[in-house]
Amino acid sequence: MSISNSDYSKMTDKASPNSPIIKNCIKAFLFGGGICAFSQILNFIFQSAGLKEDDIKLATPSIIIIITAILTGIGVYDKIARHAGAGTVVPISGFANAVVSPALEFQHEGFILGTAAQMFSIAGPVIVYGISSAFLYGLIIFIFKLY
Repeated sequence: MSISNSDYSKMTDKASPNSPIIKNCIKAFLFGGGICAFSQILNFIFQSAGLKEDDIKLATPSIIIIITAILTGIGVYDKIARHAGAGTVVPISGFANAVVSPALEFQHEGFILGTAAQMFSIAGPVIVYGISSAFLYGLIIFIFKLY
């Protein structure tokens, strides 16, 4: 069966309607901002509890990672992400979700070949390229400081 280009375009337009860009941007901004505001509230709580600045810098992202992992594990984070879109890809929460999701998806294959092997399938390239770029950047800075 042969189909013309114009018929094919009509079929694809019908199957994948345009998304409401402005509405999606507003949702992403509000949800992402909400995650960041929650993190700032945690900072204030830790400060008022008398934690040192270095301890606060460790505690706040740790709490965000734990909350995201739990919400991903019980299936809530994915529901939030359907509405928030890019707003849930705030670096720490998005990264935690990218590690936990494949681990849960492949747990039926066992702990070693399933959970452990697939845990970094999405986040692994981010780690590799992040470390590689940081090393390259540091090397460039080191070379230019020598001269």
